[in-house]
Amino acid sequence: MGNETPIIETDGLTKYYGDVPGIIELDLSVEQGEVFGFLGPNGAGKTTTIRILLNFLFPTSGSARVLGLDVVRDSLEIRRRIGYLPGDLALYDTMTARELFLYFSNLRGVKTTTRIAELADRFDLDLDR
Repeated sequence: MGNETPIIETDGLTKYYGDVPGIIELDLSVEQGEVFGFLGPNGAGKTTTIRILLNFLFPTSGSARVLGLDVVRDSLEIRRRIGYLPGDLALYDTMTARELFLYFSNLRGVKTTTRIAELADRFDLDLDR
């Protein structure tokens, strides 16, 4: 891949929950264009690693970069440029699609009513359901 900056890179990334290790000394490099998956049993550190990469958790030690940006120092810029959908996402049963889109766009500080309408039209979504 040449001298390109890795899309995801960790160096000695470690996270402890008290005395319990979540991940220990993870060294990882994912290059642009690579397909990469986190596979492993429960408790292997998959979710912990992803949450550190998104700065939802702070590492105990080590460092991590996403898109060449430091996950602690540059977390807002990283979150503007990538998305994350957890496997255990729980939403309100009474929330309409329109309310859901507005909720998430407001969390990101984006005014998107026009874009919401465009996406609803494109995917034939009923925003009031």
